[in-house]
Amino acid sequence: MTDQNQKRLLLVDGSSYLFRAYHALPPLMSSRGEPTGAIRGVINMLQKTLQEWRPDYVGIVFDAKGKTFRDDIYPEYKAHRPPMPDDLRSQIEPIHDFVRAMGLPLLMVSGVEADDVIGTLAVQATAHGMRTIISTGDKDMAQLVNDRVSLINTMSNTHMDEAGVKEKFGVRPDQIIDYLALIGDTSDNVPGVPKVGPKTAVKWLDQYQSLDAIMASADDFKGKVGEYLRDSLQLLPVSHELVTIKTDVELSETPESLVQSELDLSTLQSLVERFEFSGGISQFTSGEETPARDQPPSPERELDYQTIVNRQDFTAWLKRLKAADVFAFDTETDNLDYMQAQIVGVSFAVQEGEAAYVPVGHDYPGAPQQLERDWVLGELKPLLEDSQQSKVGQHMKYDMDVLGNYGIQMKGVKHDTMLESYVLNSVATRHDMDSLAKKYLGVDTVHYEDVAGKGAKQLTFNEVPLESASPYAAEDADITLRLHHTLSAKLAEDEKLGKVLQEIEIPLIPVLSSMERTGVLVDSDLLHLQSQELSERMLTLEQQAHTMRPSKRLTSGRPSSYSKSSLKSSTCL
Repeated sequence: MTDQNQKRLLLVDGSSYLFRAYHALPPLMSSRGEPTGAIRGVINMLQKTLQEWRPDYVGIVFDAKGKTFRDDIYPEYKAHRPPMPDDLRSQIEPIHDFVRAMGLPLLMVSGVEADDVIGTLAVQATAHGMRTIISTGDKDMAQLVNDRVSLINTMSNTHMDEAGVKEKFGVRPDQIIDYLALIGDTSDNVPGVPKVGPKTAVKWLDQYQSLDAIMASADDFKGKVGEYLRDSLQLLPVSHELVTIKTDVELSETPESLVQSELDLSTLQSLVERFEFSGGISQFTSGEETPARDQPPSPERELDYQTIVNRQDFTAWLKRLKAADVFAFDTETDNLDYMQAQIVGVSFAVQEGEAAYVPVGHDYPGAPQQLERDWVLGELKPLLEDSQQSKVGQHMKYDMDVLGNYGIQMKGVKHDTMLESYVLNSVATRHDMDSLAKKYLGVDTVHYEDVAGKGAKQLTFNEVPLESASPYAAEDADITLRLHHTLSAKLAEDEKLGKVLQEIEIPLIPVLSSMERTGVLVDSDLLHLQSQELSERMLTLEQQAHTMRPSKRLTSGRPSSYSKSSLKSSTCL
């Protein structure tokens, strides 16, 4: 047991991932017409979780086909659920193929649910002194939490221990089964007690401590709710059994056998080509196959990307930003037109490999609670308007314009990676972040299409689920900071280029932003007069052209008075 004390087992509820990804992402399609939304969502969630927790042992658990023992206990269990949509069903096997090709142990056991397999492995791991992390969105799993078992939720980026269970549900982990039996579950068709919701269940369990004690005292309950309780006494034990996760399933695997194996590169290559993953196979090989670049790849590092959804964590990050010599900043919006754009979230980074995303405007169905946009921007405003606090961004003029919509006059923009790249070598590459990261860092970034889809069905960023949006947005800030460190070092080698950047390009950012937001004063009467004059002149030239003899030719191919410069001016007008 001593040797296993520091070992970590990660158990992923694949079935939970599957449905959450399917309902959160749009119905993405490959060019062949194959649905890919759930595939992309599940794989992105898996990679994020593995990268964050880096477990010693890992198991990805899915429900097996067919009925389970719960159907024998209660034939109405999940009976009202509609059949699985065909476009979701068709994505299950490819997801399994991806999991296997990634070298991840895949578990499916007939006759039980994924919860039961996870519960059994968690109990075994605890007996061997391991720490277990269960990645799921299923509230039933809270009954498994103890001092060595905790839950993580990729949607809300929360980590729930024993105290967390008590805070969220109002009862201890050992009371969760009784709590679930009382309130029932409409999605699984678990009966429960009619009209008894979470508040009533917590109140009863706080007073009586257990379901058995509540049932034994059923005659003491007054009013209508007492009648409902007494009417439910026969089915309550059934509900209790339905929500109880089995922890004694016979398995061929043990926690120690759940070791990730080598990648099956050939299969992965076929899968990413078939389902058109824009990141290619490199997103699985962590840059093992990278294109030619201007410098060696950075050493492999652990990425720490955080999603900030509470004021305490935000305040801690705000202090870090204030203390930083320079920090990377980026906005995520719902529109490329800065005059129409609303801020969906902001991200920042103060050191390479570590970044945070603060969502404030994701409003898709089921979106988790987020910090209030006005409060976040109010807290950031003094820092963003501080001219002494250095900031770096990628195409920072856009962020400056968007912040102007909220009364924030951004100052202290000392660096811009798009301009750094342009000044260094204007024709070396395109100057978007994806291209710059590829050339100068050897990094394949997450593309917008990877999280939002393509074409007519592409989502706006407020519709992108947090488990996909957060790493994408945090990466933007991280990559911006890394690019700045690389590009500024190159520019420092040429004093003239450095002067162009710092004395011309960077000072122009607020000037151009102000011009774009304010507009320019146009004398409409003068323009109208000029338009009339040009029209009359063109008509005269046209008439002259018609009266010319066919043999007469213009030396320039057009009337000499109608110069190239005048054409350009007319076009601009």
